[in-house]
Amino acid sequence: MQETSRRSFLFAVGGGAPLILGAADKAGSKKPILGEGAHTYEVTHDWGELPADIKYGNTHGVCEDSQGRIYVHHTVNAESESSDSMVVFDANGRFIKSWGKDFKGGAHGLHIRKEGSTEFLYLCDTKRGLVVKTTLDGEEVFSLGYPSQAETYSKPGADGKPIKYSPTNLAITPNGDIYVGDGYGSSYVNVYNSRGEYKFTFGSPGKEPGQLNCPHGIICDERGGQPIITIADRGNNRIQNFTLEGKHIEFVGGTNLPCHFSFYSNGDVVVPDLGARVTLLDRDNKVIVHLGDDSAANTWKDLRKEPRDKFTPGKFVCPHGACFDRAGNIFVVEWVEVGRVSKLRRVA
Repeated sequence: MQETSRRSFLFAVGGGAPLILGAADKAGSKKPILGEGAHTYEVTHDWGELPADIKYGNTHGVCEDSQGRIYVHHTVNAESESSDSMVVFDANGRFIKSWGKDFKGGAHGLHIRKEGSTEFLYLCDTKRGLVVKTTLDGEEVFSLGYPSQAETYSKPGADGKPIKYSPTNLAITPNGDIYVGDGYGSSYVNVYNSRGEYKFTFGSPGKEPGQLNCPHGIICDERGGQPIITIADRGNNRIQNFTLEGKHIEFVGGTNLPCHFSFYSNGDVVVPDLGARVTLLDRDNKVIVHLGDDSAANTWKDLRKEPRDKFTPGKFVCPHGACFDRAGNIFVVEWVEVGRVSKLRRVA
C-alpha cells in the first residue's frame, strides 16, 4: 500500500508538467459548464492529485464511501512505476493511499456496501475471472471464481473448453444476495447469497426480452419499494429490468451503450454511456439530460487511444463508470488508455 503527502501533483502520462487540482483548462479559460436548469454542473477534468509513480490505465470504476472518500479502480498504465490499481482520494482530491496490485490489467467493476457498521468493497477482475470482497484497505474477505456450480458453466462449449467467464459488475440486494454480470464472458447473470454460495443463473445470449448481450453493468433498484435488478445490456444498446428471480420486466430507453448506474437520494440515476456521453434519468427512468455529449462525432473509438491533450474540455470520450457523491456531484471515469477522472460539481 502506498501513501504520499497532500502536496503531490497529478502528472500527465508521458508528460512532465503537473496537472494541478482544480486548475482551469490549458487555454486558461473557465471550466466547462454542462447540463441545464436544476441539473447544471461545472466540470473539472483530471480531478485528483495522483502521485508521480502512478499512471492511470483505463479508469473503470468509481465510488464514494461514508466518509466522502473517492475510490478509483483502473487497469494500470504500462508506464506506471506502481502496480496499484485502486487509488483513494479525500473529498478535495488529495491522494490518501493506493493498493490492489493483483488487479493490474483486470480492474473493472466496483461496488461499495455498508454491512452493519462496516463498509466493504466488491471488485470485479475481468482478467482473472474473479469477484473479490475486500475491506476499504484492500484486505480480502472472500472471492468468487468460475461459476462451475451453475449448470450452464458445468458443460464444455463447442470447442470442448469451459465456456468463457469474465465478470464485469455486480449488484447486491437488501438481503445480501450478489448478482454478478458475466459481461465479457457468456452473457449470463450468476446469483450468490451473502456468503458467496451459488443460488441460480438467469439470462442467456441473445436479443429477445430476458436475453442479454454483454450485461456490462448491474444494480439493485429499490426506488419503487419492490427491489428489481437493472442491467446495462450494452451489446443490445439498452437497459433491461428483471425481477429478483431473473424474469424480464421491461426495457428502459434513452441510452446507446449503457455501462453502469448510480442512484442519488432524490431518485435520479446517472448512466455512463460508452459512446461519448453521460445520461441522467429521473426516478421514472425518463431522460433528464445528456451531459458532455460528443456521440454525434462518432470518433470515440479512436480518440480513446490518444493522449489527453486531444480530449475536448466539456466533452466525454468513453464514460465507463460514474457515481453521485453525497452532495449530488457526479464523478465520471472513462475507458481511455491514459485514464481520466472528471468531477461534475453541481452548481444548480
